[in-house]
Amino acid sequence: MRLLSVNIGRPRTNPWKKTALTGIDKRPVDGPVQVTAPTSEGTGEVGLAGDRVHDVRGHGGPDQAVYAYAREDLDLWQGELGRPLHDGVFGENLTTAGIDVNGALIGDRWRVGRSVLLEVSCPRIPCGTFQGWLDEPGWIKRFTQAVRPGGYLRVIEPGEIRAGDAVELVRRPGHGVSVGVAFRALTGEPGLLPLLVSVEALPYYVREVARRRAGG
Repeated sequence: MRLLSVNIGRPRTNPWKKTALTGIDKRPVDGPVQVTAPTSEGTGEVGLAGDRVHDVRGHGGPDQAVYAYAREDLDLWQGELGRPLHDGVFGENLTTAGIDVNGALIGDRWRVGRSVLLEVSCPRIPCGTFQGWLDEPGWIKRFTQAVRPGGYLRVIEPGEIRAGDAVELVRRPGHGVSVGVAFRALTGEPGLLPLLVSVEALPYYVREVARRRAGG
């Protein structure tokens, strides 16, 4: 398991939302990248130096510090869409190899390289900027139905990472709720919502949404 690339966003205009700019256009970078834990939500802070989010409502912050997507899933989309998809094109900070990101359990901890420790926190929920950026009709529905959302991670221990770094699973919780299961619960299978309520590694607001929707 390893990082194929570490990707940093290039600010560009965002015609798909009222927010003036977007950081979804992420490209691989050479050399080490500093990883730190954002201190608050709503400020645009993310985990990788040189990157940020511009649509701060519902993006960035401690629970969405780093976004990971598997190259294997990009390759599936590449075949289905009939066009090349470069590392970072889904807005992911980490393009991984040999990791089932959607099968990762919420609360899994990954040692990346020598120093960085990341914790899987929640699935990515697609938004209008993502659909506009990909320029695919009905993209949000198609992406949702595929249940290949990729996962957000929080930073437990800061440090440096770079392309080629090994990724090691160093802790796995016992609840069995994966990124994919959480995504299904939040997007179209409400019967799964009760599973999320007691998963402490999920962001608090996600558990509250699950509790309300499940009638608890």
